[in-house]
Amino acid sequence: MNTPLKIIAFTAVLVFFSCSTSGKKEEPAEETKVEAPTKAEEIIAASIQAHGGELYKQAHFSFTFRGNTYRFKINYQEFEYEFNGLNKQEDSVRTLVNSNSVNVWINNQPIDLNEKQRLSYSDNLNSVIYFATLPHKLGDESVNEFYQGSTTIKAKNYEVVKVSFDQEGGGTDFDDEYYYWINSETMLIDYLAYNYQTNGDGVRFRAAYNPRTVGGIHFQDYINYKAEVGTPLAQLPELYENGKLEEISRIETENIVLLKN
Repeated sequence: MNTPLKIIAFTAVLVFFSCSTSGKKEEPAEETKVEAPTKAEEIIAASIQAHGGELYKQAHFSFTFRGNTYRFKINYQEFEYEFNGLNKQEDSVRTLVNSNSVNVWINNQPIDLNEKQRLSYSDNLNSVIYFATLPHKLGDESVNEFYQGSTTIKAKNYEVVKVSFDQEGGGTDFDDEYYYWINSETMLIDYLAYNYQTNGDGVRFRAAYNPRTVGGIHFQDYINYKAEVGTPLAQLPELYENGKLEEISRIETENIVLLKN
């Protein structure tokens, strides 16, 4: 998940012929063929650019979410995510996830993690950073984009992109499905929807609000709506406009601070 446009390179094929006593020359290698980006990839790349573009490659921010402090530091292929807050037992928890490891401290004491715990702490932290930095991670190699056409929501035009993930590199919830409604004029993500199977099935639709730019990167909050399990994601904007979705929470990224790398 590391480049705005995934470019598929076909390996050049070098064909060798049997050498005769007079000595035949090798045929020249065929030229490397590069497949052009799809429309869905172009739209995602343009949206990444609109939200922050190259600034995501070296970004260091902290923010507050639901009373807890998060930090993310991205340095090209390397990353470091941090959580500082309280668990349900009111213990202080610090989680540090980087490109190579997952570490957790409870009440300032390091704890040993089994594989299930390691995945749980990592997934929880990754999920918050993922949504806070959308659409940055949509450029990763494990992302598969599919153009779904255009539509209108509240009299504005949108390009619709469906996203799925490869199992390798797609995380433990790789089989989740996402839809993004990208404003045709601004290329910002105004709406998104997803279904999930982890922790019980569910369908969610989010509408962005409170947009602001910090350190050149676009951040926004979301109103989080619930739909009946099994509702096709493509139908959610119509249900939203007709007031048939249930608001269940607000996804608010507060106190955003640009930090020094």
